[in-house]
Amino acid sequence: MISSIKCTTSSTSTFSSTKLPLPRSQLSILPTIQNVEQNMNFPLLSSKKPLYLSSIESFTLLTKPKRKNVTKCQAYEGDRSRPLEINIELPSKESAQKLKIGLYFATWWALNVVFNIYNKKVLNAFPYPWLTSTLSLAAGSLMMLISWATRVADAPKVDLDFWKALFPVAVAHTIGHVAATVSMSKVAVSFTHIIKSGEPAFSVLVSTFLLGEAFPMSVYLSLLPIIGGCALAAITELNFNMIGFMGAMISNLAFVFRNIFSKKGMNGMSVSGMNYYACLSMMSLLILTPFAIAVEGPKVWAAGWQTAVSQIGPNFVWWVVAQSVFYHLYNQVSYMSLDQISPLTFSIGNTMKRISVIVSSIIIFHTPLQPINALGAAIAILGTFIYSQAKQN
Repeated sequence: MISSIKCTTSSTSTFSSTKLPLPRSQLSILPTIQNVEQNMNFPLLSSKKPLYLSSIESFTLLTKPKRKNVTKCQAYEGDRSRPLEINIELPSKESAQKLKIGLYFATWWALNVVFNIYNKKVLNAFPYPWLTSTLSLAAGSLMMLISWATRVADAPKVDLDFWKALFPVAVAHTIGHVAATVSMSKVAVSFTHIIKSGEPAFSVLVSTFLLGEAFPMSVYLSLLPIIGGCALAAITELNFNMIGFMGAMISNLAFVFRNIFSKKGMNGMSVSGMNYYACLSMMSLLILTPFAIAVEGPKVWAAGWQTAVSQIGPNFVWWVVAQSVFYHLYNQVSYMSLDQISPLTFSIGNTMKRISVIVSSIIIFHTPLQPINALGAAIAILGTFIYSQAKQN
């Protein structure tokens, strides 16, 4: 007789939380149901022991080591993330570079105008251009030596080869500096700078006939307004002086050779523009000092100094200091700008500098100017601008 098993409510619903210890070698996954007694006399049969369900953790095949104190981290998907919206407009590199160039030009022009004004005041009261030129170089050399000693600026690491290459550059720089100062001691500042605007013509002529370089026809044609404008301004100058005119012309020629020597001899030498001009000033000072003493001399300087102080007063000393310091500063800024801008931009800036010097000197010193003279100056300056464009293209 087959007996049926009826599970009572208590037997089927009773689950114990007690874990049955199973040995690890026993790979039983399902719980065991045991019916110990079967009695034919009972109408209903049930298991004496309830059904025990062991915890999942005790199953050796399913168990995994628990990690305690697990921190749940949630991350957004990369394609669903939203960038932060920050409305901060940063200046572009191009605008920052334009601002930097503008500051260079403004400083360069301002320092040059101040120098020319004080230099002309000194030369009017103290007409000794050789000593004035020497003091300008001495002031710049002293300023740079102090800057290097106090480590405001890093001293250049140069060797004997550097000074050998710098020597011809310094000779040309000395001649050009003295010649320009001699010119301004004899004629108006505006006239000197009108003639000095013809420097590109000297550059092309020297490069063509001495160095054998060739230029496009547009470069040669751009020299016509330069030469014509300078000639027209010289002919119509009311206070024309041959020494002043020749001084400006010699200065143009000397500065052309300075640039040529600098390109050939200093190529590949890693010296900043500021330190380069400082070394150039020091060597030029050593070259100029004995010639200044021989040409003018201490006796002439002492007499002229007393006369100037008696006529001007203590302000004369300030004029001398100002023209010496500002001469070095404006040249230093121009050499520093060469590290940041192209030669074409520098050439255009130099043309605009001459315009600012000419206009300011005419206003401050009340220089008489005829319309035909102003036309010649405008033609010459326009020619220098056309030359810079033609040479670049």
